[in-house]
Amino acid sequence: MLRGKNVLLAISAGIAAYKSAYLCRALIKKGAKVKVLMTPQSTHFIAPLTLSTLSKNPVTVEYFNSENGEWNNHVELAKWADFFLLAPATANTLGKMANGICDNVLLATYFSMEKPVYFAPAMDLDMYQHPAIKANINKLVEYGNRFIPAESGELASGLEGEGRMAEPDQIIERLEAEGQGKLQSKKLLITAGPTFEPLDPVRFIGNRSSGKMGYAIAQEAINRGAEVTLVSGPSDLAKPKGAMVIEVETAKQMFEAVKANFKAQDCLIMSAAVSDYTPKVVAAQKMKKKTDELTLELQKTDDILKFVGDNKRNDQFLVGFALETENEETNAKQKLEKKRLDLIVLNSLQDKGAGFSHDTNKVTFIDKDNNKVAFELKEKQQVAKDLFSELEKRWLD
Repeated sequence: MLRGKNVLLAISAGIAAYKSAYLCRALIKKGAKVKVLMTPQSTHFIAPLTLSTLSKNPVTVEYFNSENGEWNNHVELAKWADFFLLAPATANTLGKMANGICDNVLLATYFSMEKPVYFAPAMDLDMYQHPAIKANINKLVEYGNRFIPAESGELASGLEGEGRMAEPDQIIERLEAEGQGKLQSKKLLITAGPTFEPLDPVRFIGNRSSGKMGYAIAQEAINRGAEVTLVSGPSDLAKPKGAMVIEVETAKQMFEAVKANFKAQDCLIMSAAVSDYTPKVVAAQKMKKKTDELTLELQKTDDILKFVGDNKRNDQFLVGFALETENEETNAKQKLEKKRLDLIVLNSLQDKGAGFSHDTNKVTFIDKDNNKVAFELKEKQQVAKDLFSELEKRWLD
């Protein structure tokens, strides 16, 4: 992955900045071309001269050269890079990245990036465990950034615990592993979020799906090298970087989008919570409250999952989801067979922290050969990783 790649190595102000020199050297040994970005405060921890010597490129610290007025074009830097690696990522810089604060050229470049962004936190253990830091990390992951977790060990404060920046060799291994994924060049279609079925121009029938699970799956597929088409119902989430996103509202619109695109795909992961019924008649004007009761006549929506199962090629792999409230495993297996799925992901509303809107999920994977793998409650980003690990075994091995 690294040979011939253009890498922006970004450094924020933490004692772990000394490791960035080793990281810069390791990237170059792997054949990468490296340019270094630094926050002004980080220059107190490691000299730009060291990094410019190692990278054989000028180090960018400020927006412009105060001696000659030459502008350091952050947009050009972002376009030059194949990926952006922030190591160390301090609490201060992570907070600004997560909340849209741009007060130095490193951040300006980050906000201009369209290619993958990796970040490796480094801070004291109490900071690393603080809810605000965890929320910022989760937000960055939701935005499509790739998290390289801190490790446990002796910290600069003298305490022992989690917060040490990952070692340069381990960061390099992570970068190379993602570049050699089995999903390289594979085409995936993923559905996510709810559908809204209008009653009138104001009201609709919908469900509580946030799209978090589907968006996490889409981003993980991109991280593993897949070409992703995401068909998304209404969601407030940031769109996964690198996906072709088709935004829809109704079940009919989602059906049409899937129908138009599914033949070109290698794998389809149908995680959207599609409405089973839609109003037979949609009022042209807002319905007024005229009576004590209101009867709505509903009709079935198109069964997207069954359509794909009935029409997929033998070389296409189909994954469905089952959110159940009772007889969970029995219902999931029936859905697996009826819809001609290769794999189904079962989750239950009976499990605390699982299902709609949560950042976590607890799932069981069941394949068409009745093999079953159950997992404990995890962050949805980790569930997405587990899904692809299981999927690759059954599809690509």
